[in-house]
Amino acid sequence: MLEEYVQDRFNKFLLSFSCSTTQLCSSLAMEETESTMVEKPTGESENQKLDETLLLSSKPLHRFVQKQPRSFGIVILMFGCAEIVMGCAMAGTTMETSFKMYIPFWQGTLFITCGALSIYTELHPSKKMVTVSLAMYVVSLLGIIITIVRRISLIGFYTWHLRIYFHSAMLFLWVEGILFASSLLVSAFLIFLSAIAGYALRSTRKQITVQRFVIDPQSEENTN
Repeated sequence: MLEEYVQDRFNKFLLSFSCSTTQLCSSLAMEETESTMVEKPTGESENQKLDETLLLSSKPLHRFVQKQPRSFGIVILMFGCAEIVMGCAMAGTTMETSFKMYIPFWQGTLFITCGALSIYTELHPSKKMVTVSLAMYVVSLLGIIITIVRRISLIGFYTWHLRIYFHSAMLFLWVEGILFASSLLVSAFLIFLSAIAGYALRSTRKQITVQRFVIDPQSEENTN
């Protein structure tokens, strides 16, 4: 009787131990499955963010933005405002100046427009805005060519009449010389911006769109 009692007790102990072990293994398996399910979307979201970052850095328009056209636009905008202010100062004189052709006003307006477009294009990059900016850069460069020719003739005129009209000729010689130098500097900025804008537009036409398709493992098993 004692042996049967001990055997019965031992069998119950083994049964309870096996049940508890089975429950423990099942709970561990469930926790591991849940952690895998939680970590998987996180990994996918990180990969998606990395893909988006690489895609943005490889787009031609974003390569144009990386050249910081807004910084150049601010400088061009300041030169445009200075051009208009100088034009207002030359408005009441009887001397031969670039105001006779209204150069400070229309060139200053072109500079301000180019600067504003450069700032806006960096904040809101698009193919349309880059095209409009490139067109304005080219128009402003053509205007600068006319301005440079006119101001070179004016600088020669002031130098020739420097002995006769010393004070007034010297004053406008300095003014026209400063505006001439600023036009050359802005032309260098516009040539650089035109080059990178044209390159961005050409690269956009040649760009190949690559799509990545993710196959669901369950659907793949169903097909097999």
